[in-house]
Amino acid sequence: MTEQLSPMPEDWQRALAVVAHPDDLEYGAAAAIAAWTDAGKEVSYLLATRGEAGIDGIHPSKAAPLREREQIASAAVVGVTTVEFLDYRDGVIEYGLPLRRNIAAAIRRHRPELVITLNHRDTFHGGFWNTPDHKAVGRATLDAATDAGNRWIFPELVDQGLEPWNGVRWVAVAASPQPTHAVDATPGYERAVRSLLEHRAYIEGLTDEDPETYVRSFLDETLSANAPRFGGRLAVTFELFPR
Repeated sequence: MTEQLSPMPEDWQRALAVVAHPDDLEYGAAAAIAAWTDAGKEVSYLLATRGEAGIDGIHPSKAAPLREREQIASAAVVGVTTVEFLDYRDGVIEYGLPLRRNIAAAIRRHRPELVITLNHRDTFHGGFWNTPDHKAVGRATLDAATDAGNRWIFPELVDQGLEPWNGVRWVAVAASPQPTHAVDATPGYERAVRSLLEHRAYIEGLTDEDPETYVRSFLDETLSANAPRFGGRLAVTFELFPR
């Protein structure tokens, strides 16, 4: 018998989503974010890169500001108005102390109860190999949630006015191959479609298919994959790590 997914916790007010690239949140998680902002919760985005290496036919110097604009517009569709970028180089992010420090600093600034990131594991569901950027940012985010609460780790952050924040209660990993929890994607589905469509330059560089057809097909397949484990409902899934 397939283990059922639990509903995501709702007793929180602020969340920070930390991912590697523009579009990482829009390939599924945005449907949950739309539902959360509808409920009056505050969600902010932190992106490690501007996704400048993501479009083969556009030079990174032109792709970076284009993808930044697309990400800000995409976030607005689901009620997110704060989008920050760390300016790591797309495609070659390395896990390490600088990345942990930068994410911990953002957690201290935003003081979230819920931190969201993307799959940190080697593979996605179905055995598809994950990218180095996703793995590095995901792992660093899991670690930074603890770093943010310890004043003796990165003490220079206190010197910068960033007092420890030990209020992170969960880290939720989107698109994990080992999900434990889910959010009903149905209420936020149409906004998730529109949010992903804002990444038009990226999508047009990725496929010759009509963008809306591509987006709906991808989201339908992704959000329905775990419906049998969530009462038959479209599901945005997360692997939830309590703290």
